[in-house]
Formats: sequence, structure tokens, C-alpha cells
Amino acid sequence: MNAAPALASAHLRTYNTIFQHPISHNLEWRAVRSLFESIGNVNEAANGKLKITRNGQSLVLNPSGTKDVAEADEVMELRHFLERSEPAATGEEAKTEHWLLVIDHQEARIFRSQMHGSLPQVILPHAPEDYFRHAHNSKGTSRGKEKPEPNSFFEPVAKALSGELAILVFGTGTGTSSEMEQFVTWAKSHRPALAKRIVGTLTIDEHHLTESQLLAKAREFYAAGASESLS
Repeated sequence: MNAAPALASAHLRTYNTIFQHPISHNLEWRAVRSLFESIGNVNEAANGKLKITRNGQSLVLNPSGTKDVAEADEVMELRHFLERSEPAATGEEAKTEHWLLVIDHQEARIFRSQMHGSLPQVILPHAPEDYFRHAHNSKGTSRGKEKPEPNSFFEPVAKALSGELAILVFGTGTGTSSEMEQFVTWAKSHRPALAKRIVGTLTIDEHHLTESQLLAKAREFYAAGASESLS
């Protein structure tokens, strides 16, 4: 698993833009070159091509005459180079590897939170058209249908979070409207070993965050020492 490098703010923005989903069309070649000069070696040939070397890996770029990186394939090439040229976590760094669970009443997304560009595993509730909602006065129904049992949603999520890695949970809402809080409560009762691995929770506005930004928030959380960790 690869951890994001320590970067100055401008370079970090470029780095995150490369891994943005959906792919950004506002990625400047100038910023890309500056990023690679900060993390590797850049040599320009007489024909204008750039050879980038980093941690034993190399990439040859042929920047176009346009200001921005115009093609999705070019962005993916940059992304894959960054992934394969990042050093593997070892020693103390390996201990920071963890899961990120982003959960609401519509779905659960599970990431390896130290990996840029990682694709989440997506787990849906009982059925897409019958989202699981909690309400004290629901009398077991939701949207006119029988209310699914928590196990039908939370059990597959718990199974996907197998292993020994720490778990950080992001969610929306508070109280009975928060699937995050309901999952944590369920885990303490039904999966106590998993519950002990939940090191923190954070309420977010996920609809305004890209997957790269969610992962960045997870890294910020751990960098701050998981100040919101559970007791």
C-alpha cells in the first residue's frame, strides 16, 4: 500500500487533481512538471519530451502545445506512474494503514485510505429502492415497505472490514438519522472485535467531496492523531 508523499500545498493540489474522480480537465502541464520536479528527476530532451525518474521508475511525457492535460489517457498515465513509483510503506508507516468506511442510508463505500486512486468496494442496503432508515416511530416500515433488518446492510459491511486494520468511519447526519452512528452502535453489540478497531468517526458533507478528497480527509484525521477517536 502506498502513502501519499509529503508535499507543499500547491504540489499536493496537483497530486490530488491527478487522482480526482471523475477525471479533472483543469490539470495544467506547468503544474504537473513542477510536481514531478519536486518528487523526482525531470530531464528535457531536444525534441521537447520529458523523462521523469522516481524511485527506479521512469515515464516519458510528450506535453502538447495546450495549457492543460487534455486527454483522460494522459491523466491515467500520470496516475499509474505515481502509484507504481511511490515507495511501499514499511516499519512504522505500515502501522498507519487502515480502512475508511463512508456510509449513509444509500450505500457503504470501503477504501484502503492510504492509497490514492483506490476504488471503493460498494455495499448497498437491503435493496436500492428500499433504503434502510432509522426512526423511533417508524413501526418497522420505511417508504411504505417493511423495514429491513440492520444485519442485511451492516453484516456485509462488517465482513468486508475483515482483518486487523484500524477503521475510520465517515457519515452524514446525527443521531437516528446517521447511518454512521447506527453502524458503530450495531458493531459494539454484534461485532465487538470489529468495534474495537474503529478508531474514529467524522460527520461530513460527502455529496460535495470527491473520493480523493475523502481520502485526503482521512489522512488529515490520522495526521492530527485521530483526535476524535472513540473511547
